[in-house]
Amino acid sequence: MRLLLAAALLAGGAPLAAQTMPDMPGMAMPANPVATGRDGGAMADMGGMDHMQMALAALGPYAMAREASGTSWQPDVSTHDGLHGEAGGWTLMLHGYLDGVHTDQTGPRGRDRAFVAGHVMGMAARDLSDRDRLSFHIALSPDPLMGSQGYPLLLASGETADGRTPLIDRQHPHDLFSEVSVSLSHRVGDHTSIFVYAGLPGEPAFGPPAYLHRQSVMDDPEAPISHHWLDSTHISEGVVTFGATADTSVGAVKVEVSRFRGREPDQNRFDIETPNLDSTAVRVAWNPTRTLSLQTSYAHQISPEQLDPADNLDRWSASAIYTQPVGIDGGFWATTFAWGRRIVIEAGGERRPALDAFVLESAIHFDRRWTIFGRAERVDNDELLLPPGAVADGPALTVGKVSLGGIRDFPLAKHLAFGLGTVVSRNLTPAGLDPSYGGDRTSAVGFVRVKLL
Repeated sequence: MRLLLAAALLAGGAPLAAQTMPDMPGMAMPANPVATGRDGGAMADMGGMDHMQMALAALGPYAMAREASGTSWQPDVSTHDGLHGEAGGWTLMLHGYLDGVHTDQTGPRGRDRAFVAGHVMGMAARDLSDRDRLSFHIALSPDPLMGSQGYPLLLASGETADGRTPLIDRQHPHDLFSEVSVSLSHRVGDHTSIFVYAGLPGEPAFGPPAYLHRQSVMDDPEAPISHHWLDSTHISEGVVTFGATADTSVGAVKVEVSRFRGREPDQNRFDIETPNLDSTAVRVAWNPTRTLSLQTSYAHQISPEQLDPADNLDRWSASAIYTQPVGIDGGFWATTFAWGRRIVIEAGGERRPALDAFVLESAIHFDRRWTIFGRAERVDNDELLLPPGAVADGPALTVGKVSLGGIRDFPLAKHLAFGLGTVVSRNLTPAGLDPSYGGDRTSAVGFVRVKLL
């Protein structure tokens, strides 16, 4: 945050300002940047659109609001809170939030815990020519403050936080540096572009936007139990992605291929690891209208788990995100439906049965005060009943979770808000898990939040 603000001052430009985007020499949008015929026609009609829907994106000649985490897309009508402005020819953005959370996970395998979560992200971009655009992103997380065990989250599993034992019924902490990336895009035509994205760490071309950045769930301080099916690669220690975008009469299309480090980040949450690009991901995204974003993707991940290094992973994903503006002052209704599949490939080439996850999540942001959100998940998991000392290959069981929550924000300053929120969840388990998860299946979370607007 200090670096970005200092850069603005040293460059002699205007300070960052929220909810406005000044005129930007050299940053003019190309004529008709979104092709006509797409749910309302050209972007020339921008009534009711915010600064993110006016500013030029990092990866192509379209509005910045379409871009989410890494190189992923979301609906064009999406909004982003935060500070936006320009300085010395650079477009600058800063957004983030900090959550203070207390969770009460009930039953024999549950725990109570207070922890801090959130993220801060900064972006700086500029045009190198009338066809080339350079962008930098950095994102930081307070998760290492949780300690090596992360936080309690019933029915979640994946990775290790101490390098010795698998995490079961817990969510791992993220690294301090969740993204340090650069991208360069070249405009081939008025509506087409090619781009390269590199991150250490970064996010490869797999899955929907990471849950921390999805409007349908970003206000929920808990990670989804489907995280390791959909978006666990959002922090990969080394990523290079090549892609192409085109806005056509039937919608916007993006095709991209990544090489990335397949191993999940280790238990040292403060370092940056060697970028061994041994894994591959492919994603095709399609925004047929300004309110709908679709994607399907595949990844072959080499040795993802530190505790089971001989196993590789095939992953599939498909998702649909629908966002509709509501009310006034940036209100929206955002809904995501996503499917993910994991297939473990053992050292001898034998493939274990496929494990699927489905998630439906939705949030209604009425105005700058109230947000209501909910999520329903169904996950096939073979790690919840591992034998003692084992790290993989337990019985596959289908579990579920339903959550409902909300947050009320109170303005602290023009660009800062304080929020009070809560989430109540019901954990759904089959009869085979009753001895382990018996008792009250309801868990609750209370949290406070400070957020940039």
